[in-house]
Amino acid sequence: MDEDRSHGDHKLVIGLTGGIGSGKSTVANMFAGFGASIIDTDVIAHMLTQPDGAAMQFIIGAFGGAYADSRGGLDRGAMRTLVFSDPQAKRQLEGILHPMILDCANEQLARANGAYNVLVVPLLIESSAYRKRVDRMVIVDCDEKTQITRTMARSGMGEDAVRAIINSQASRQDRLAAAHDVIDNDGDLARLKTQVELLHRRYLVLAKQKAEKCSK
Repeated sequence: MDEDRSHGDHKLVIGLTGGIGSGKSTVANMFAGFGASIIDTDVIAHMLTQPDGAAMQFIIGAFGGAYADSRGGLDRGAMRTLVFSDPQAKRQLEGILHPMILDCANEQLARANGAYNVLVVPLLIESSAYRKRVDRMVIVDCDEKTQITRTMARSGMGEDAVRAIINSQASRQDRLAAAHDVIDNDGDLARLKTQVELLHRRYLVLAKQKAEKCSK
């Protein structure tokens, strides 16, 4: 076990990541269906930035009310435009959100009671804090054209905006180089589920091995 991991954390933690539009949420839902606990940092971020979310007072204090929507939650479009044009604003936002997200993720990991934990982190490759929390990394991979098409369809963003997000993330090559396991999501859902089920069976074995090792 990594020395930076919390003592007494005996449950296997799988880090799940992939580029925008790769299908991380779909894969996470499949793992959940097989009995894994899912801790999704995107879900946590949305919770923190919804109306009355714990981060909103700090975001409004730092950036002003123009970055809140009519309900008091984060205006994601306005903030996205700002952080892509202003690196200092991006760092400032990350300084507010990232520690809060990490604390919430650690709390959820401590409470999770699934067969093993799947920690979903879009920027897992870039973040040493999260990489220290995981025993193994699985990458959801697909062609860049697929990423763009899926993201445009679900978000309404234009191609240039999606490409800007892709270019701001770790490259596909870097993700694949860091992966212990890779899930190919360029096919249909049946093929995707087969891959997830095979990994689930492997992770059950690894989870048992880790629990036994930690109990000695």
